[in-house]
Amino acid sequence: MQQGTPYLSKTGKPVEAGTRGFWKDYPNINALCAELGIAEDDVFTPFTNSSFYSPDGLEATAPVFSEARLPSLGIPFLDQFAEQSFPTLPSPLGQVIATFPLFERIPLADRASMVGLLLATIDCLGNDEATQEQYDRMSAHDLFVKFGLSKRLVEDFIKPTLLVGLFKPPEELSALVVMELLYYYALAHQDSFDVRWIKNGTVADSLVLPLAEKLQSVYGLHVMGGCRVGEISVGESEDGKNMVNQITYQDASGKTTTMRDVDGVILALGCKGMESVVRASPDLAKFKEFSLAASLKGIDVISCRIWFDRIVPTRTPANVFSRFEALRGAGGTFFMLDQLQENSPDLWGEDAAEVLDEDDEVIESTRGSVVACDFYNAGGLMSLSDEDIIKTLTDELLPSAVPRFADAKVVDSWVGKYPGVVSWFSPGSYNKRPPLEGAGNALPNVKCAGDWVRMGEREHGAKGLCQERAYVSGFEAANSLLSSTTDAFVATQVLPVREDEAQFKAAVEINRKVMGSGLLPRFWTR
Repeated sequence: MQQGTPYLSKTGKPVEAGTRGFWKDYPNINALCAELGIAEDDVFTPFTNSSFYSPDGLEATAPVFSEARLPSLGIPFLDQFAEQSFPTLPSPLGQVIATFPLFERIPLADRASMVGLLLATIDCLGNDEATQEQYDRMSAHDLFVKFGLSKRLVEDFIKPTLLVGLFKPPEELSALVVMELLYYYALAHQDSFDVRWIKNGTVADSLVLPLAEKLQSVYGLHVMGGCRVGEISVGESEDGKNMVNQITYQDASGKTTTMRDVDGVILALGCKGMESVVRASPDLAKFKEFSLAASLKGIDVISCRIWFDRIVPTRTPANVFSRFEALRGAGGTFFMLDQLQENSPDLWGEDAAEVLDEDDEVIESTRGSVVACDFYNAGGLMSLSDEDIIKTLTDELLPSAVPRFADAKVVDSWVGKYPGVVSWFSPGSYNKRPPLEGAGNALPNVKCAGDWVRMGEREHGAKGLCQERAYVSGFEAANSLLSSTTDAFVATQVLPVREDEAQFKAAVEINRKVMGSGLLPRFWTR
């Protein structure tokens, strides 16, 4: 795709591979908006609730914690405060109280079993890298069993959350990364889970395009859209160091070109891109950091968009499918884009026709609901035809969650299949993930960026499959590259996420003293 060209379906409607949320603790992306002169309210929706649906109906609703109200608990003295603004409380007490009335089916005793995970999180994230590697070798499923999380809590809530957050079930995920994700998105602060979405168009045209235009106009950056990297070659510099010195690539027309006298490279690649580049670059493959990264496998994803003939009201605009047989082991989400983006003409492309009266007021519109549906860990669905995937959604999944979908007819649809493209944080994968520093001093002018990189001394508080982490890693990779290849430069300053709360810091200190004393061996890891 050429830079600046919208990604369109065959019928000319704008589409996007995946629907991306923007959470509360995205300070650097928020700062990007300010730098580009874009008001956040013009780019993002308000923070929204999310609903979890299973074959039994609505399971739970995730609140907007920063806008939550005190619940009615059926206790006369306390109920006088119901519906007042929810105070900011220490984490996780605030989350427990705010969500108390929002779990429709999961009993309190099952929710209380989450305490075991809090203890494991304190031990893991509050300790050194060697301890975290022990947790990385364990699956999240094993961790949940050893720390007493109830089967119902895992199956009905945590597993569906992980399937749409890290795109795999607990038995196929590193316990380390699961705890990083849950802490960053849910446990660090009362409002950590508050999430908003793109208000108009896509991430590409709302944020990436304005950034690219600024880099080109202000800094003279040359963006070569549609190019595919082939071989990256390594030579020897005048002082005898290994250095990348040329790149072979195909341009948008398919012509092969070689770029010589390369100063530096940042591999901003996912797992599939890394595999492709390293396979084509024997010089890179000699360095274990790149060959190990290229050995990691990715996760299959399917993105769909459905245009309906009528508006379908829903409880919340963002929704998760849980435990449906039709998912075939996948995680599933559906987003009401007509609610998030006010059913703007941009959602309908060339079909955005309206009938106006003589005063240019709309008297008839062809626009119904527009739904973006994504499947993660979608291997069991990849072999289905596009038509059958849409039928699975319109005949089974969507009406099961929201019955009024049964009355809506499909006007148009689009399906995009992406095999093995998303990072899979499998047990034991930590040491294979690419370091931000690449091969270090052995090849100083190659660095790595992306949400899957190990950032080492430049580690940031944003974790998991996370746009903030990917963005920050790009800054830090550039800082590292300039530090390795130039004598003087001004480093880009990265904003940290909010500081850990006092009770978490205190718990970490207590845990270190207990575990350091040798009185309690860490028998649950190896």
